[in-house]
Amino acid sequence: MMRLLSASFALILLTLPAAAFETKAGAAYVIDQTTGTVLLAKDPDTPLPPASMSKLMTLYMAFEAVERGKAAGGLDLVEELPVSKHAMSYGGSTMFLDTTDRVSVEDLLRGIIVLSGNDACAVIAEALSPDGTEYGFARMMTQRAQQLGMTNSTFANSNGWPQAGHLMSVRDLALIADRIITDFPQFYPLFAETEYLFDGRAPQNKSNRNPLLRLGIGADGLKTGHTQEAGYGLVGSAKQGDRRVIFVISGLESASARAQEAEAIVNWSFRQFTQRELGKAGKQLAEAPVALGMQQTVGLELAEDLSVLAPVTGGTGIKGEVIYKGPFHAPITKGETLAELVIDRDDLPEVRVPLVASESIAPGGFMVKLTAAATHLLARLNAGPQDAS
Repeated sequence: MMRLLSASFALILLTLPAAAFETKAGAAYVIDQTTGTVLLAKDPDTPLPPASMSKLMTLYMAFEAVERGKAAGGLDLVEELPVSKHAMSYGGSTMFLDTTDRVSVEDLLRGIIVLSGNDACAVIAEALSPDGTEYGFARMMTQRAQQLGMTNSTFANSNGWPQAGHLMSVRDLALIADRIITDFPQFYPLFAETEYLFDGRAPQNKSNRNPLLRLGIGADGLKTGHTQEAGYGLVGSAKQGDRRVIFVISGLESASARAQEAEAIVNWSFRQFTQRELGKAGKQLAEAPVALGMQQTVGLELAEDLSVLAPVTGGTGIKGEVIYKGPFHAPITKGETLAELVIDRDDLPEVRVPLVASESIAPGGFMVKLTAAATHLLARLNAGPQDAS
């Protein structure tokens, strides 16, 4: 019978819990993208008005359309799109488009990313909508968000203009930021552009509102947002060395408070945590029993290099536990997943890593099976009549 077994051991890594970050944001979510470690989660799953931060969903779908290409029902970067009266009617942050314009997709993308153009979003939305309306595109946004795992997001428009039912959680905003960075590296550098002057228009609206881009702390995206209902928010990302952090803050009371909170989160994320190497692929961490095999045990080793995020200060040890159901029955193939390493870190989510067989083990011959049968029979006899059934 297979039994759940484990082997506990201390990993060679000393840490103390990092100081918790007391955010002033109404809701916040911070993740170390490199390791997938959630560093901060405050009200992460409540659907909230996202303001212009929801433009990230429009951008993701626009990037998908460009990747498909015009021949497959998508978009070309050089393609010029018309501006409708509806798109022109938007106020707030705009590219100052009018119905006489035909604007390239590339210019529209920059207009959304750098200038936060509400009108540019509507132009893209109407081009991709199945019925030619912005609301039709918003329904597509909601469907696509669900497919991507964004379960607390619904969209009523393409740009975050205040409207009933237009909501996103901060976790969902972090998810779409992660997907943009991961899925579309060719477009992500656009988010670091600090200025874009479209056609010489409105020089007062040429600057990216992201307050972190000029601070030299590795910030390179993504999108600010502000409405009276939503307050001031930011979906941000920064990279220092091999680590990247993605964060979302919402509900700040001013642009200056947003800037201060965002900078503080980036500094805390990089200064309080560091990535530690725990083992290379092929490192054996434990052995497990084997039944009816040419060997009685099999090594359990790392399938890939293992690194975890940990607080930078020293103190108590991080604990690891190898969990498996054994004994394993031969044959066993080298590289076959047999167990799981569970790493427990104070104040951080546990890490689960698969462990694989370090070698192949063939089934035992006649004598091995005979010995196993005799051993089992003796065990039943020694157990007494009450346990012999």
